[in-house]
Amino acid sequence: MSSSTVITDIATLVTNDPSLGDNSPLGLIQDAAVVIEGDRVVWTGESSKAPATDNRVDAGGRAVIPGFVDSHSHLVFAGDRTQEFNARMSGRSYTAGGIRTTVAATRAASDAELEANLTRYLGEALRQGTTTFETKSGYGLTVEDEARALRIASRHTEEVTYLGAHIVSPDHADDPAAYVALVTGEMLDACAQYARWIDVFCEKGAFDGDQARAILTAGKARGLHPRIHANQLSYGPGVQLAVELDAASADHCTHLTDADVDALAHSATVATLLPGAEFSTRAEWPDARRLLDAGVTVALSTDCNPGSSFTSSVPFCVALAVRDMGMTPDEAVWSATAGGAAALRRTDIGRLSPGARADLVLLDAPSHVHLAYRPGVPLVTGVWRRGVREV
Repeated sequence: MSSSTVITDIATLVTNDPSLGDNSPLGLIQDAAVVIEGDRVVWTGESSKAPATDNRVDAGGRAVIPGFVDSHSHLVFAGDRTQEFNARMSGRSYTAGGIRTTVAATRAASDAELEANLTRYLGEALRQGTTTFETKSGYGLTVEDEARALRIASRHTEEVTYLGAHIVSPDHADDPAAYVALVTGEMLDACAQYARWIDVFCEKGAFDGDQARAILTAGKARGLHPRIHANQLSYGPGVQLAVELDAASADHCTHLTDADVDALAHSATVATLLPGAEFSTRAEWPDARRLLDAGVTVALSTDCNPGSSFTSSVPFCVALAVRDMGMTPDEAVWSATAGGAAALRRTDIGRLSPGARADLVLLDAPSHVHLAYRPGVPLVTGVWRRGVREV
């Protein structure tokens, strides 16, 4: 029988269950406790009413929040793009073509090198409170390299995304149609067994709406569920395509028409915002306020990748979203936890109420608001994943 642990003397507990505590979306409980048994949360409530358990942890008047759910990352790669970043910060704009640099480095790397890089960034993310992450292929762009990226990723998360359609492979630069045929044919056949999701970069310089529809439809036929890089660099068909195909998430969502916002608001598709990309490219910020006011479900994620958002820190993205995208601290924390869970169509994570997976973050602060209030400060002082303390 698994042992039970109570974490008590929590100043503020974020449950993300509106039926608890203050009945807000965050379901805040003051002077709280949470009980873990095995890998699940079995009780939450006021500290004075906590049941007896085998073990006790004193939070010391700190806040506890659900583990961050980073629903968009690109962690299977080799090398970095320091020179590109340095040049861009000196005035050169970001374009999708920069991905080719990472493709060359990734193809040249061994499996062991790719996995060591992946686990390094996962360790970084865990220390900053990320307990669930999605990650994509997309830096191999050959049948063999895409399949090995997904095989490596699948050893570390169940949230694996096939992104053979990141850009048209340099090998097919003169024949994009042939590359789409490869992505929807032989490459999909090799990759489908390792992935839950299929993604496409629908953007000028990458794939147009018709190509993206063909790719995502082929993935759906193989049992992969769509998500899409949409409307990042310009207005385009990505968001409408996401809603049409019931994609779990449309990611970036920077350049939106009123029709795009309305479509998202009346769908199950989550708008995943990735402020690290705007920070690292000096691009226009997504308007989170516009989306939230329209009733769109919003997630916040890192987009950790070596080209346009080389951060594994969800707290940093929370601070950016509050400072520059019009979100309140409550909304940003919800979007980085429950919102990320929604973007992965998961109900077992992103919340701390009975039955949820016991993924918790202890902050060295009395409130979750400090994540935005004290940007850049390492506030994460404890992390439990599946009921086991790992930080």
